[in-house]
Amino acid sequence: MRISIVAVGSATLAVICMASIASAQTGWWRTYGGPSDDDGRSIQQTADDGYIVAGWTKSFGAGYADVCLIKTNAQGDSLWVRTYGGPNQDGGNSVQQTTDGGYIIAGGSGSFGAGLYDVYLVKTDASGDTLWTRTYGGTDQDMGNSVQQTADGGYIITGCTKSFGAGNWDVYLVKTNALGDTVWTRTYGGAQSDWGYSVQQTADSGYVIAGYGAGNADVYLIKTNAQGDTLWTRTYGGSRQDVAYSLQLTADGGYIIAGETDSYGAANGDVYLIKVNPQGDTLWARTYGGPNYDDGRSVQQTTDGGYVIAGITQSFGAGNSDVYLVKINALGDTVWTATYGGPQSDAGYSVQQTADGGYVVSGGTYSFGAGTPDSDNVYLIKTDSLGTVGVLEENPGQQAVGRKPAATVVRRLPQGASVFDALGRRVQHPRPGVYFVREPQAQAQAQAQATRKVLLVE
Repeated sequence: MRISIVAVGSATLAVICMASIASAQTGWWRTYGGPSDDDGRSIQQTADDGYIVAGWTKSFGAGYADVCLIKTNAQGDSLWVRTYGGPNQDGGNSVQQTTDGGYIIAGGSGSFGAGLYDVYLVKTDASGDTLWTRTYGGTDQDMGNSVQQTADGGYIITGCTKSFGAGNWDVYLVKTNALGDTVWTRTYGGAQSDWGYSVQQTADSGYVIAGYGAGNADVYLIKTNAQGDTLWTRTYGGSRQDVAYSLQLTADGGYIIAGETDSYGAANGDVYLIKVNPQGDTLWARTYGGPNYDDGRSVQQTTDGGYVIAGITQSFGAGNSDVYLVKINALGDTVWTATYGGPQSDAGYSVQQTADGGYVVSGGTYSFGAGTPDSDNVYLIKTDSLGTVGVLEENPGQQAVGRKPAATVVRRLPQGASVFDALGRRVQHPRPGVYFVREPQAQAQAQAQATRKVLLVE
């Protein structure tokens, strides 16, 4: 055991760390950003075992908000940060490393293009320097939510369009060549609003898109051929709103879809997971969550044939909302769940299984970082295969100038208080360490701001 003296907030605290735990720990968490809002919407592990994160920033860049790209090493240390955009609002929603070692980012731009807001595509080299940018859309609003490099070296982008199509909003699919020049565009949907949130190229060189709409506020799945012509569509859901945020091809040739449902589960919003065969027929569907709002923003099939989902929970954890990670088996049965965050609002938007068998999640946090408590920062969480980060880690990787979350040194916890560890798990018999404490009167009055961070010492 070693004792380190560190400054936390305005107090000097004695933080007790187990050296054996620290040396064996494969998890960590980091924040990146400045004094204003910054968010990490998409993450991918890169060929060098580091990570690339795309999102948006109001702290840095040329305009009101800009696309932000962060490259880290395997430990989450920032190697470089780039911003892209103009004087107005621009943001990134999806990133992928390309076969040349660079990156492709899809999002939206209010600074460039033909309309009020356009699909924004940015191609960079391996250092994040811009090779080219493109916008797609019409005179109204258009957005890019997901991008993938295609087998021919070009790109496929899905999102939504108000400029084209049959309805208020329609699913928008754009196919480009390797230089971002438009090959074709397609819209899908009816008279109401339809959105595309995730796209994948399929083994037959066609595409599959998941989103929301189809006139009934349902999960919407569209299968196309290589030219974007519709082969079939499917909808999933009940009498209330259901939406798909993420789609992945599975090893059996089918698809896994993650999102949120108001029709099933606790009826206040639950994580919604649907497994379908190659024809889009439902094999099973599951919901995960508690009595309050929960959703699934990202899903990946794992090497054991199961799945991992990242999203947001207001039912569990330490704060107003927390990052929610759910590991399930191949049939959708829960293996474990974990929450991450602090006393404010935190969210998970993208998850990937990493080469070491663990997981990495990107999102946003109001609990930690340079912007707390009034602005959020990019939040990056690396776990081991069981979702563990490390209970006693006190934010060693702060990547921005600003205060760390303040803690109060205590020798005894208030009687009847709810105690949570750094993962948002309720602790019945706390040992010395850092915890979040919610006192009984705060629980009765539902005052989330009364949750406080404490350092329990002997």
